[in-house]
Amino acid sequence: MAETAQPIPSAASDTSFFGHPRGLATLFFTEFWERFSYYGMRALLILFMTAGVASGGLGYDAAKAGAIYGLYTGSVYLLALPGGWAADRLFGQRRAVLLGGILIACGHFSMAIDNVQTFFLGLVLIVLGTGLLKPNISTMVAELYPEGGARRDAGFSVFYMGINLGAFVAPLVCGYLGQRVNWHIGFAVAGIGMVLGLIQYLLGGKHLGTAGIEPSAATSPAERAKARNFLLAAVGLLAVIVGLIWVGALPIDAEGIAKVTGYVIGGLVAVYFAFQFISGGYDPTERKRILAIFVLFLFSSVFWSGFEQAGSSLNLFAQQNTNPNVLGFNMPASVLQSVNPLLIILCAPIFAWLWVFLSKKRKEPSAPAKFSLGLILLGVGFFVMVGAAKASAGGVLVSPLWLCLTYLFHTCGELCLSPVGLSTVTKLAPQRIVGQMMGIWFMSISLGNLMAGLVAGRFESLPLPQLFGSVVMTTVVAGIILAFLIRPIRRLMGGVH
Repeated sequence: MAETAQPIPSAASDTSFFGHPRGLATLFFTEFWERFSYYGMRALLILFMTAGVASGGLGYDAAKAGAIYGLYTGSVYLLALPGGWAADRLFGQRRAVLLGGILIACGHFSMAIDNVQTFFLGLVLIVLGTGLLKPNISTMVAELYPEGGARRDAGFSVFYMGINLGAFVAPLVCGYLGQRVNWHIGFAVAGIGMVLGLIQYLLGGKHLGTAGIEPSAATSPAERAKARNFLLAAVGLLAVIVGLIWVGALPIDAEGIAKVTGYVIGGLVAVYFAFQFISGGYDPTERKRILAIFVLFLFSSVFWSGFEQAGSSLNLFAQQNTNPNVLGFNMPASVLQSVNPLLIILCAPIFAWLWVFLSKKRKEPSAPAKFSLGLILLGVGFFVMVGAAKASAGGVLVSPLWLCLTYLFHTCGELCLSPVGLSTVTKLAPQRIVGQMMGIWFMSISLGNLMAGLVAGRFESLPLPQLFGSVVMTTVVAGIILAFLIRPIRRLMGGVH
C-alpha cells in the first residue's frame, strides 16, 4: 500500500474531494466506520450493563456501570498517548491505524459472545486499538495540509463530519438491534462496521501519498530496539493482568479504580508537560506553545466531563425518564444518541464556512475564545436538563425534545472546541512530537470521560436537578475564567491563531 503510493499532491492544487485533497476521503471514511463501530457499541454499553440479567444484561447498578463506562471510555483516549508514541518511534501513523483497526474489530466480535469474560476482553481490545488509531489518523489529516491555516481547520471540520456520520448511523442500527433483538447482535454489527473501514482504508491508501509511512521521530536503530522492547514488556504486563482478572485471581473495584485512574492521568500529564517544558530541548517559542497546549488541555478536560455524559447519565435519563413513544413508534432509548451527530452533520459545514469567512475578514475568534464559548454553551445545555429533571419528578416521563434541545447546545459547544482543538494542537506542537501531543490531547478527553462516568454513577443516589445543576456551575464558571485568560494564552501561542 505505502510503497507504491505517489507523492502527496500540493494542498493548494489538490481539491478533488469537495475542495480538499483526495487523501482526506480515505481518512474520512476510515474514521466513519471506526466511529460507527465505537458509537454503535457505546450507545448500548451502559444500558446493557444496567439491564436485568433476565433480559440479557449484566444487572449492575448505576454506580458500578457508570464507573466501568468511565474507565472504558476514559481508557480509550488514555491509550492515545502510547499509541502516538508507538507511531512516532516504531510503526509510523499508516501502520498504527491499520493495526488499531484490526484490534478494534476483534474487540467487538469478542463482545458479541454471550460471556462476561469475553465482554471485558472485548473492551480491552477496543481500548488498545482505538489508542493506536485515533491520534494517528488525525495526525495524517494534518499532513495533507502542509500550509496549515484556515484551510486545515476547514479540513478538520470535514473530517469531523466523517466522525459524526458514523456516530449518527450507529445507534440507529446497532442500538436498535441491540435493544430490540439481542444485545450481542448489536455488538457484532459494530465489529462488521470496523472491518468495512479497514477494507476501505487499504484500498484508498494510494491517495495518501507518503503521509504517515515512516516514524516521525528521528531515532537510531538502538533507540528503536529499546522502544520495541519497552512496548513488548508493557503488552506482556497487560496480558498478565487481564489473565489474572479472567481467572478471578485479581478482584476489581470499578469505582475505586476509576478514581485512582483519574489521579494517575492527572499526574502523568503534569509530569509529561513538565519534562517537555524543562528538558525537551525546545526553543523559547516552542516552550510557550507547549504551555499553551497544557492550559487548553485543562479546559478541554472540563468540557468533556460534561459532554461525555451523553452516553452515560443522559442515556440513562433517556431510558428511565423519557417517553419513548414518538409518532406512534416505540423508540429505543439508544436512538437518541444519534441526535448530536445529526446536528453536527447539519451544523459543521456552517461552522467551517464561518471560521473561513471570519478569517478572511480578520475577525475569526482565537482558539481560546472558541473554547470559552464552547464551555458556556455546554453549561446552557445542562441548564435545560435541570428543567427536564424537575419536570420528570414523581415518575413523569418527559418529552424527548428536552434532550434534543440539550444536544443542540452541546453540539454548538462541541463545534467551537473539538475540531478547533485538534487543529490547534497540530499547529502548536513541535514537529518531532506531534503524534505524542495528539495523544496527550486525547488524554484530556480520557480524563473527562472518567469524570463523566463517576458523575453518572450518582444518577440513582443524587436528585437529578442537583446532579445536572452541578455540571452547569462547573462548565459555565470554567468558560468565564477562560474568557479572562484569552489574551495571555494568545501570547503563549506565539502567533498561531
